[in-house]
Amino acid sequence: MRKAFTLLEMLVVIGIISVLVSMGFASYSTAQKKARDAKRQGDLKAAQQIMEQCYSVNDFKYPTISGTDTITATCPAGSGLTFTITDPLNTGTHKYTYTTDAVDGLTYSITATLEANLTPFPVSNQQ
Repeated sequence: MRKAFTLLEMLVVIGIISVLVSMGFASYSTAQKKARDAKRQGDLKAAQQIMEQCYSVNDFKYPTISGTDTITATCPAGSGLTFTITDPLNTGTHKYTYTTDAVDGLTYSITATLEANLTPFPVSNQQ
């Protein structure tokens, strides 16, 4: 008698391995999205703290911010406060948006669209 696997046994094993690999890939992809979202949220919270520090050294006005894929803000000369935020995926799909009160510069909002559930995550002035 020969001791070998039949074609049916091999196909069953290949099918089981395929299912396990596809489940692992889906979990890995979800974990990557959540990690990038956590980075976006952390970056925005850090930017919010710097914006508040700029507010107190800049005659109680928030600095101007430029960019959408990469947001940059610089406080007045000599303060040493600056930040640059770049989207972790950096494909242009998940952009940051910045809005401010153009008249007096007393309010702002920076928003990132989260990747895992496509909801906006805003941070705004605390004053």
